[in-house]
Amino acid sequence: MTADHINIVDLFAGCGGFTQGFHEFTPPGHDRSPFRTVGAVEIDVAAATTYAANFAPEAGGTGYIFPGDIEQWNPDDVSEDVDVILGGPPCQGFSGLGREDPEDPRNQLWREYMRVVQRIRPKIFVIENVDRFFSSIEYAALTAAVDGGPLKDYVLESRHLVAADYGVPQARKRTIVLATHRDLVAAHPSSLPLTHPKPTHCEVKGGRHDDQAVLWEEGDPSSGVLANGLRPWIPSSTVFGLKREPRTPLRPRTTELPDARVDLLGKSMPGPFKTTELHIGRNPTDLSLRRYASIPEGGNRWDLPPELSTENWLNHRNGSGDVMGRMYLDRPAVTIRTEFYKPEKGRYLHPWADRPITHYEAALLQEFPEDFLWCGSKVQIARQIGNAVPVGLSRAIAAQVFAYLKDAGEVSDAG
Repeated sequence: MTADHINIVDLFAGCGGFTQGFHEFTPPGHDRSPFRTVGAVEIDVAAATTYAANFAPEAGGTGYIFPGDIEQWNPDDVSEDVDVILGGPPCQGFSGLGREDPEDPRNQLWREYMRVVQRIRPKIFVIENVDRFFSSIEYAALTAAVDGGPLKDYVLESRHLVAADYGVPQARKRTIVLATHRDLVAAHPSSLPLTHPKPTHCEVKGGRHDDQAVLWEEGDPSSGVLANGLRPWIPSSTVFGLKREPRTPLRPRTTELPDARVDLLGKSMPGPFKTTELHIGRNPTDLSLRRYASIPEGGNRWDLPPELSTENWLNHRNGSGDVMGRMYLDRPAVTIRTEFYKPEKGRYLHPWADRPITHYEAALLQEFPEDFLWCGSKVQIARQIGNAVPVGLSRAIAAQVFAYLKDAGEVSDAG
């Protein structure tokens, strides 16, 4: 393979956050990404249409995107050799927000991922899931599969990664499993498997004041580099701006998506819409508006006067402080979930405007480009944004994968 021809397949692809990060990575000395998608599977047709709108053109069409159940997908439909498989099997059965039912059929879908791995036999595969995946029976089964089981030809490296540690303005913690084929390990100079990317950023408690100069490399805060060689976490202000200089319009002009439709995969869908067209508001009730106005910067439901609160909130002072909370400007956002437009679900109020964050702002906090194309209804697009792998985290993994393949002699410098 050459540096501009590393084939990837994306399973449970969603809208393509994982793929976007791999496609954004460009090695030094090259003008484009070496990663090229040759297959993708996504059961949600709206998400699959978003994926097709963004990634089908570089593959020459939509034929390689399967908008259906992975159980019905034949890996032999991929006509080229596959070097890397990506995927985030559905995590609702593992998530702390759900019932954590070990019998949830969605938990079994990772086994379909394994079926594809066994059939395609990539050099590397990557699994992304919620942090609780480590304690699930499915993860135990996965490790058993590589310990003398059907995946015995692979070596696993598993860790929790926080997106903010890689320059993403969001403190999203995920399980990342890296699997390397033993033949590739043997070819690598270190004789070690692929490992996780090292953090480029870290949390700085206490701020970046001049009296904290000891924190900074050579004692100079203007360098932007800490004494440990890392940079501070990226705050959400990179998306929202500051009160005196906002970066997104404080009042969305509309509550509706533009009037457009597209049919890329056999079903008509709203879209495509650029990320910049997702700055759409809601129609909150008068009660909600009064609640928003009563919450100060950095505040939450505990700041509401009794007449604007609820009996449940008043009686449970030890619950989540993120409910009806405003995002902090000086730190990364909380995890962007699928219902980020509902402040009752978490710290999803704009840092100072009296409204929830918009789809546009949520997509930027996930680091999607402003010209990324989205398809589906408002709810469908919100689900796509919340379920996506943060693009910056994916890009860091892509860089690590490329470097490993190059060191193992699998990638040449020829462009």
